[in-house]
Amino acid sequence: MSKITITGIDLAKNIFHLHAVDNTSKQVKAIKLSRLKLTEYLHRSEPVTVAMEVCASAHHWGRLCQLLGHEVRLISPQFVKPFVKSNKNDRNDARAICEAAQRPDMHFVPVKTVEQQAVLSLHRVREMLIGQRTATINQLRGLLTEFGLTAPTGRRALHNAIPALLEDLTKISPTFLVSCIRQQWEHLGELDQRIEDVTT
Repeated sequence: MSKITITGIDLAKNIFHLHAVDNTSKQVKAIKLSRLKLTEYLHRSEPVTVAMEVCASAHHWGRLCQLLGHEVRLISPQFVKPFVKSNKNDRNDARAICEAAQRPDMHFVPVKTVEQQAVLSLHRVREMLIGQRTATINQLRGLLTEFGLTAPTGRRALHNAIPALLEDLTKISPTFLVSCIRQQWEHLGELDQRIEDVTT
């Protein structure tokens, strides 16, 4: 059997497809493995070039491969797509990843360290919290407007105006609505605190 030089792996949650070629680009192996079996396979394999599409778990697998002595080539999905032949499926994706990795002009993504990924994760959490805060502010404004109460522009101005607006709302609406809007206001304060915690 020819010696494997490049292995393309289509990453997934449970079942992984591998496509391996030799130095002439001839297929040597095409298999699918469970998560546990993939880890065992990578441990047993002689050091080769392992190519994967960049996705949620790619950097984790990339670090493992590097630890085991493999060279890692991570490729952005848009650069793999042109190499997918016939129907798109996991087996064909693994083949396409393998082919893309062999191109001399291909751009590869460096494997991120755990620390780099942790920082990026914090940024993503912060963005999500800011989105939730914006949605809560817009909802508060909309609910108050439905009862003829106009909230001032600006997040801080709205926060400062809410007590007076709630007092006005109490005079014209049922208490359950006032309670609901008060809870949303408190939730807004909690979001502010969480955003500050993540930022610092």
